Amino acid sequence: MTGTHTIELGGVQKTLLLPLWGRAVETRKSRPLLVDEAAVKIIASIDYDFSAIARNISVTTQLSWIARSLHADRTLREFLERHPQATVVNLGCGLDTTFDRIDNGHLRWYDLDFPDVIDLRKRFFPDSDRRHSIASSMLDEGWLREVEIADAVFFLAAGVMYYLQESQIKALLIRLADTFPGAEVLFDACSPLGRKMANEKVIKAGGMDESAMLRWGLRRAKDLQSWDNRIAVIAEYPTFHNMKHGRSIKEKWAMFLSDILGIISMVHLRLGSRIA
Repeated sequence: MTGTHTIELGGVQKTLLLPLWGRAVETRKSRPLLVDEAAVKIIASIDYDFSAIARNISVTTQLSWIARSLHADRTLREFLERHPQATVVNLGCGLDTTFDRIDNGHLRWYDLDFPDVIDLRKRFFPDSDRRHSIASSMLDEGWLREVEIADAVFFLAAGVMYYLQESQIKALLIRLADTFPGAEVLFDACSPLGRKMANEKVIKAGGMDESAMLRWGLRRAKDLQSWDNRIAVIAEYPTFHNMKHGRSIKEKWAMFLSDILGIISMVHLRLGSRIA
């Protein structure tokens, strides 16, 4: 059935449809790991042919998007226990729904993405007193002045960093350290092998064009600490860490291979003094 909302997005921006579809698929399962009714409704309401994604995206890839969301939810909840009035900035937010799952009633939240994405997003997620949208590339500097901090600040960048060049990521992290000392950052990173596999089995298979190809592969999170002495790794772990319970033998085996090969990992940083 044709939806009522037309999609007009650039190549990289259009990749936001992949995890959105993945969350909708998970929600429809009899025993979902994550429930996202908003994703189900959005998928049904937009005018886009998801057949290539549904036909070509593997179960393991779909589950990796779910695992990423679950890790983000857990990490943010732990952060909010320490800083109930924190500010969270969702970099490259797409049609992400993390806020709706972890809102504690006190935090301040910013959704940041390209103008065409924010225009689409506002059709489904209006701004409110504590939830604001910023139409900007994360690589621009102007948006930094729009972020108000009540307590601590946390940057979430889910499914974003590997679309950038390494020099851009380095500049971004240093800029965040300059502007928000003590901030924490959580993102997912592909290894060089993972980047190659994702371009073939996710981007091309999902019907995305070459402008959406992944550009950056990270071998080890600790390599980031050489960029600036204020970048400290809090944690690095495989995407499917603690996510295999209740999965089929086939799914567990695929998850195990992904983790043992280091295909994609979660990286949690603090921007400030190093952890002893």
